[in-house]
Amino acid sequence: MTIVIYLFAGIFALLAVVLVFTWWRGRHAGALLLALTYLCAAGSAVVLHEWWPLVIGFLSAWALRLMGMDPGIGSKNTGKS
Repeated sequence: MTIVIYLFAGIFALLAVVLVFTWWRGRHAGALLLALTYLCAAGSAVVLHEWWPLVIGFLSAWALRLMGMDPGIGSKNTGKS
């Protein structure tokens, strides 16, 4: 079970890095909040050696996306004129 926790924590950390890069490019506050959520979930899962921080982090990120914090396709810096 430990390897599964580390695997998903690594995926969450990778998502956090990509979201920080997205925030750096577009300055969308939601991307930074999502990155912080994923990173905190991954870090707490690794430190505690438990799976439930990953579930709580995923549900928190999903709630942030439902509130419109996702820097999706409709963001203002899409590169199209």
